[in-house]
Amino acid sequence: MLILAVSACGQVKQATTDSGALQVQNLTDGLDHPWGMAFLPDGRLLVTERSGDLRILDQNNKLSGPVEGVPEVKVNGQGGLLDIVLDPNFAANKYVYLSFAEPGPNSSASTAVGRGVWENDRITGFTTIFSQQPKLNGPNHFGGRIVFSDGNLFLTTGERFQFAPAQDLGNHLGTVVRIKPDGSPADGNPFIGEEGAQPEIWSYGHRNIEAAAIDPATGNLWIAEMGPRGGDELNQPEAGKNYGWPEVSWGENYDGTDIPDPPTQPQYADAVVHWTPVISPSGMAFYSGNMFPAWKGNMLIGGLSAKGVVVVEVNGQQAAEKDRVSLQARIRDVEQAPDGSVYVLTDEGNGKVLRLWK
Repeated sequence: MLILAVSACGQVKQATTDSGALQVQNLTDGLDHPWGMAFLPDGRLLVTERSGDLRILDQNNKLSGPVEGVPEVKVNGQGGLLDIVLDPNFAANKYVYLSFAEPGPNSSASTAVGRGVWENDRITGFTTIFSQQPKLNGPNHFGGRIVFSDGNLFLTTGERFQFAPAQDLGNHLGTVVRIKPDGSPADGNPFIGEEGAQPEIWSYGHRNIEAAAIDPATGNLWIAEMGPRGGDELNQPEAGKNYGWPEVSWGENYDGTDIPDPPTQPQYADAVVHWTPVISPSGMAFYSGNMFPAWKGNMLIGGLSAKGVVVVEVNGQQAAEKDRVSLQARIRDVEQAPDGSVYVLTDEGNGKVLRLWK
């Protein structure tokens, strides 16, 4: 693994990993803490900024001004405009989905997701389809990744730095939510009909999930969530399972006090992989292209603390770290481009779009 610095816009540098040499190009900068991205069918890239704007990066790497039609967001700490995905039937319905910190009364907020129609390079008719309950004050742990699967969508959330409510099915804090595209609970959700439980919940006992993707080989959802001091986790969340936060963790509290390890309390589902020191996972994609043959079928995870891309080999329900690409920048999101290259976003006030290619 070669530690790499990427500087001037347009400049190309070479990096060498265990999987071979690759090129890193800075396509653009000037983004305010970019958070999520999605490719339009024509090859242009949509990029969200946490501060509340959506931008278009065209094929000549020119960055647009703010796109109209984006919802009002609560910008506070980790909250703001978050993820963006296109509907699987975008060619027919033109729906674009956004997750964001939705403002509430008295400066409160919660994670929400909504959709609007992409028309003439703007979003029209944006409607919020789901809002995490309750709304709370505070700047931390919004989660916010959106993943489509079998006609439904998963939304990952955080527990808003509230700890114990992640064990309470009566709220959406620290959960993976599974809903229909109109926001109603998806059929077959594990807690539908259970008294006092939120019907949108798929799994719970999570801390803060900012990375999620579907394994195309199995159709299963994978998530990577941030631990406290140590103990970042890679999980394959299953319907109805409790992943233990804050009762168990592979990390410890920020004040140094111990948290029981997951194996000591087997009623909680354990992580498939855990990291100490942390990688601070944000953004995930399964690689299916031909540009990087050694990565084919592997999971790519953006790392804020890792300052690069973590490559994880997945085999059914098993996984293990395989490689890292160090970029000397906090990586917020990672996506495969139509040509098989990999795009990443850097989390900074002068945020960049970097392209990894061979």
